[in-house]
Amino acid sequence: MTKIYKWAKLDFKMIGTKELLRLVKEEKLVENLSQRELEDPEGTGFDLRVGEVFKIKEGEAFLGETERHTPETESIADYENNKEIILKPGDFVLVKTMEKVNLPDTIAAIFRPRSTLQRCGVGLFTATAAPGYSGELTFGMCNLGKNNFKLEMGARVVHILFFNTSENHSTYRGQWQGGRVSTEGETETQV
Repeated sequence: MTKIYKWAKLDFKMIGTKELLRLVKEEKLVENLSQRELEDPEGTGFDLRVGEVFKIKEGEAFLGETERHTPETESIADYENNKEIILKPGDFVLVKTMEKVNLPDTIAAIFRPRSTLQRCGVGLFTATAAPGYSGELTFGMCNLGKNNFKLEMGARVVHILFFNTSENHSTYRGQWQGGRVSTEGETETQV
């Protein structure tokens, strides 16, 4: 017999593209979307594009209970200069989106890699975006395959899905607000 818990009755629904396009227009939910996404988004969210790629420099990294530091980074490609990069097998980079999200207090987002990446042997490491987050998004990308992988700036690499949330205690207050990529080797106290 299946047991139904009281909390299971909460109604968490993915927000459809009709409502998302309204929120983009009226509330700037996502800024700098491509024409493709503004005119005819596919599925239940939006595809986001690579705007800049960073390599992680040599150095120490640390994640503790209250403090952290990430290694310094260096921009190696960006959309404005119309560059492309080649990831050799084993290469790991950080990719930052061209788009900026502006999540209200009642909407969270999750991310799924586009399946073309998997078909090329490339992994995209994503997280969530909490209600209240505003900024570009940064993901890890690693060529896990056996072949070189050419990545063009402006390519669609990740699909963002939006959900209404219920009864949030607080909104995002982390230090990555605004799209920051790294602590640049500096130790900071986590909030």
